[in-house]
Amino acid sequence: MELLQRLLNFDQTLWPEDNVSSNRLGWLPVIAEMTEMVDELIEFEKSVPYSKVVLLGMGGSSLAPLVFYRSMVENGIDPKRTLTVCDTTHPKTVSEVDYTDALIIVSSKSGTTLEPNVLFDYAYSQVNDPKRFVAITDPNTALNELAQKKGFLKIFTNRADIGGRYSALSYFGLIPALLIGYDLKKLLLETIKADKEAAVEFGKEFATSAINHKDKLTIKVPKSFESLGLWLEQLIAESTGKSNRGVVPVPTTEDETGPDRFNVSIQINNIYDLGKIFYSWEISTAIAGHVLQIDPFNEPNVAESKANTNTVLESLPITFPPAHNPTSVIDFLKGTVVQGDYISIQAYLPYGMDRELAELRTKIKSLFLDNAVTVGFGPRFLHSTGQLHKGGANNVVVLQIVDENSYDSVAIPSKPYDFNTLISAQSIGDYQSLIKHERRVIRVSVTDLSEIS
Repeated sequence: MELLQRLLNFDQTLWPEDNVSSNRLGWLPVIAEMTEMVDELIEFEKSVPYSKVVLLGMGGSSLAPLVFYRSMVENGIDPKRTLTVCDTTHPKTVSEVDYTDALIIVSSKSGTTLEPNVLFDYAYSQVNDPKRFVAITDPNTALNELAQKKGFLKIFTNRADIGGRYSALSYFGLIPALLIGYDLKKLLLETIKADKEAAVEFGKEFATSAINHKDKLTIKVPKSFESLGLWLEQLIAESTGKSNRGVVPVPTTEDETGPDRFNVSIQINNIYDLGKIFYSWEISTAIAGHVLQIDPFNEPNVAESKANTNTVLESLPITFPPAHNPTSVIDFLKGTVVQGDYISIQAYLPYGMDRELAELRTKIKSLFLDNAVTVGFGPRFLHSTGQLHKGGANNVVVLQIVDENSYDSVAIPSKPYDFNTLISAQSIGDYQSLIKHERRVIRVSVTDLSEIS
């Protein structure tokens, strides 16, 4: 009860000195604020004439909307509007986004994040109508100014004291949820029922377990809520993976065991449980930071890969690091992975390959029964679990997969390079960052995932 009260009182001494919590605890009061805004937001939603929504964002700006949408669809609920979340720079995925009859949301806390900015540039070249665009951003950002200058249909200015991964119940998550058909009043009423004391106790429990060498938090979610794992993975990994420690989230729909596992199963009755799950896990993660003696609100290593990417892009054409033969992957892993390690599959591939990646994960998992195996699309994970890979304990073994297929050039109007070049630079930038932190990594280039053996 004491820790909960300190958290609710914005007690910055919960975390180490120099933490950034003074500008990161707005997610605590935002639920009440959003509740007061519901009627106004509903009026906005009623005024939107489009049958589709396209959201351009990364990390905290995109994952909660993705969970809201996929959870509806996977539970057999017809959305009021379809939602396409574009949080990649892969040219195939970018070029396949259909903007016909769509409201386009540009979602970026800072307004300076590279991916949403270039995705907007491309989208605006396809849909040259500012009244088809909505911005969600912080006050006084470059995106806010751009949206005003161009005359966007609407600008939602979020509280500045909410970090991206804690923003699910602010405008960043709730505007998309409303547009696809969620009853916001019901969602927020269910959210306030969250058992905050239980959330505190759970945060203490899984953080203490990590200190005691059970640092792989295996989260079993129902199959129809599988996408929730993406959001939980970002929240936990980016919040706790720093100062050479951290909790490794392993979302799964199946039972998994291992000597370094802390297992939890999430029970969800319906889509309106998502709000209280988001809120409870935000509390748990903040408290875990207290137990681990780290700042759960900063992301000290995220900027490294971004800086490396920019350096690569300043020296075109790109010089690629050597790629290993895909048939050498299993031998590499067998000669590298030891007890306590986890294997991270990082795929710079087009979306739509979830099944193939799941099969690859299962294949590797069957060979390393005592080790956790995680999988993520690049560059999405750069804004989430990437912090853990570089800033957490050095117990990650990385399989970086890059795409050898040839794609038509997809131009970025404001840049001297295209999306093909950008995603290549991002994979190289992250590879360089992993090497700098002495992580064990194998980079392979494939035309098909079945080549990996």
